[in-house]
Amino acid sequence: MRSPTPALDPALDAAILLRRIGFATLLVAVPITALVARRAAVVLVPIGIILMVLAALMDGANGGFNRSLRRAFVSPAGLAALLLIGWAALSIAWAPQANTAFDKLLNALGAAAMAFAGIAALPERMRASNLYLTGIGAAAASIFAILVALGLLGRDTIDPGSLERGLITLAILLWPAIGWLVSRGHGLVALALGAVAGLAVVIGGSLIPLLALAAGATMFLLTSWRPLVGRDVLRVAIAAVILAAPLLPFLLRPLAKALMGTASPAVQSIRVWADIVRSDPLRLITGHGLDASLRGRLVGVVPREAPLSLPFEIWYDLGIVGATTLAVLLYFAIRAAGGMTASLVPAAIATFTVAFVVATSGMATSQAWWLTLIGIAVIAFLAIERGQFRTTRPKARLFGRLGKP
Repeated sequence: MRSPTPALDPALDAAILLRRIGFATLLVAVPITALVARRAAVVLVPIGIILMVLAALMDGANGGFNRSLRRAFVSPAGLAALLLIGWAALSIAWAPQANTAFDKLLNALGAAAMAFAGIAALPERMRASNLYLTGIGAAAASIFAILVALGLLGRDTIDPGSLERGLITLAILLWPAIGWLVSRGHGLVALALGAVAGLAVVIGGSLIPLLALAAGATMFLLTSWRPLVGRDVLRVAIAAVILAAPLLPFLLRPLAKALMGTASPAVQSIRVWADIVRSDPLRLITGHGLDASLRGRLVGVVPREAPLSLPFEIWYDLGIVGATTLAVLLYFAIRAAGGMTASLVPAAIATFTVAFVVATSGMATSQAWWLTLIGIAVIAFLAIERGQFRTTRPKARLFGRLGKP
C-alpha cells in the first residue's frame, strides 16, 4: 500500500514565493537599478518589504520579533538610538527651518520603520536558496557597473551621480554576500566576487566608493586575522573621530596646507570648519537644530565650502548631545556585531567601515536613499544570521553500503 502524499498547502507555497521575490527585490534589483536610477532604493525597497510582510502573514514563519525588539531597545545601542531620535526631535524647536527639519525626521523614522518591518518579516530560519541571492545581486551589479563604466550600455545617458550612488550601494551590499559565501565555505567564490566588485569600482572612476571599499577590505582582512582586534580598532576609531570632530580642523589644517597648498578645496573646507567652531563655541552644546547645516548652506548662512560629512553635520546640527549619543550608538552597535556567528563578523565590520567612510567623505548621508540602503544591509545580515542553522550538509554515499543489509 502506498504511503499517502503530503497535503499541498497553496498558502505556504505562495508565502515562499513572495518571500523570495521580496528578498530578490532588496538584494538583486536594488543594487542593479541604483546604478542608473536616482530613486531606485526609495521606490523598490517598500515593494520588497511589503512582499516579505505578506509572506510572513501567510505562513507565520516569523517568530520572537517582539522579544528581539525589546532586547534591542534596552541594549546600550538601542537606548542611545532612542535618545538620539528624541534629541533630534527636540532640536526642531530651535532649528532655522522647522518644517524641513520635521520632514527630515519623518524620513529617518520612515526608513527605520521599513527596516523594522523587514526584520519582523524574516522567518526564524532563512532558506539558503534565498540567501544566495545576496551573491547573485552583488555579482550582477558588478558586471552591470563594468559595462556601464566601459560605455557599453550608454554611459553618456546615465547621470554620474546615479553611477556613484550605485557604486556605493555595491560597496555596502557586497559584504553581506561575502559573509554568506564564507559562512558556507565558498571562500574562493567570495574572493572572486570581491575581485569583480573591486574592478567595477575602479573602472567606475569615483573616489569615494573606491576609498570606502579599500577601507572595508582592509578591516575585513584584519578582522579575519584577529576578530577582536578588528572590532575594537573600528569602534574606538569611529567614536574618537566623532567626539573629537571640533578639534580636527585645528589639528589637520597645518598638515593639509603643507601637503595640498592653501588653495586646495580640502584646505578651504577645513578652514571654514575651524572658523565655525571658533566663532560660536557655545553652539557646540546644543547645536543649531536638525537639518541646519544643509539648509544653512542653501541660504548662505553656512559657507558652501563647509564639510559635507557626518562628524561636522552631527556637531553643527545636534551639538555635543547628538555627537555623544551617536558615538555611543555606533560603539555598542559594532560591539554587538562582534557577537554574530564568527564567519560573519569580518563582513559585518567591513560593512560598518564602508558606511562610515562614505558618511565622512562628503556624501549627503541623511538622504532617503542612504538610510534605506543601511536598512537593507541590516536586513541582509540578520537574514544570513538566521540561515546558519545548518553548518554541514549530509554526504551521499552511493556505494558505501552496497551489499550490506
